[in-house]
Amino acid sequence: MSAFRMYLRVVSESLQPEEISKRLGAEPDESTSIGSRKRPLSAPQSHATWIRRASTTGGGARPEDLEPVILGWGTDLATALGRLVDSEEAAVTLEIVQEIRDLDDPQQKGIFLGAELLSWIAAAKASLDIDQYVYHECGDGQDA
Repeated sequence: MSAFRMYLRVVSESLQPEEISKRLGAEPDESTSIGSRKRPLSAPQSHATWIRRASTTGGGARPEDLEPVILGWGTDLATALGRLVDSEEAAVTLEIVQEIRDLDDPQQKGIFLGAELLSWIAAAKASLDIDQYVYHECGDGQDA
């Protein structure tokens, strides 16, 4: 399993995933609708989510390995995302999740984002969210 995951998330309180897909000219890998429920007794969702994952075959991907995947989605998608943000009907975020399980493995450390990806993010008017989790044995045998 890779220490990194990367995905694009669109969140809207007024548009359902189908409308987001129509505006973007692209389909999500995963979505939730306004009014849907995570569990039968939970409150209905107040917003829709539209998610597209960046992935490579084989695993072990680092952000620089996933960057070409996102760039491969094209500038048309980035521009459409930017228009969606400008409409104030949705927020767009590029999410990077880093999980460090081996403190000595240099492949699990560091995040590099190239200029082309930063330009794509800017065209999409997306926020960048980096979640980092470090798992290791503490001296007392407890996981931290």
